[in-house]
Amino acid sequence: MNRTFENLYIWQESRVLINSIYRMMENCKDYGFRDQIQRAAVSIMNNIAEGFESGSDSKFMNFLNIARGSCGEVRSMLYLCEDLRYCTESERMQFQSQIRKITSGIVKLSNSIQKNKETTSIDSKTL
Repeated sequence: MNRTFENLYIWQESRVLINSIYRMMENCKDYGFRDQIQRAAVSIMNNIAEGFESGSDSKFMNFLNIARGSCGEVRSMLYLCEDLRYCTESERMQFQSQIRKITSGIVKLSNSIQKNKETTSIDSKTL
């Protein structure tokens, strides 16, 4: 099997999220707000990709933590998006549900990497 970041569910879902955010914000004239929410969403996908390609588990975990932080930023900004009437409550909730799934996937992947790292460390000590 060819292991690439493109095969990661969290990367794929981040890509879908970004496209949805861009579509929602395309007519928004608040350029600062629009730019910030779009950049934060793009940061999720790109940090997953960059971490995957970084060459080490510890670097990957760091990039996953950054991606997770960006998920929080987008979730938070969506409340403002609703307050400023750039989206409806229903849209906000839908986006936040999507982001929670991505965040959950990031946590699961991080835990898996950490568990694998600990197992490998134990195995090498017993040799």
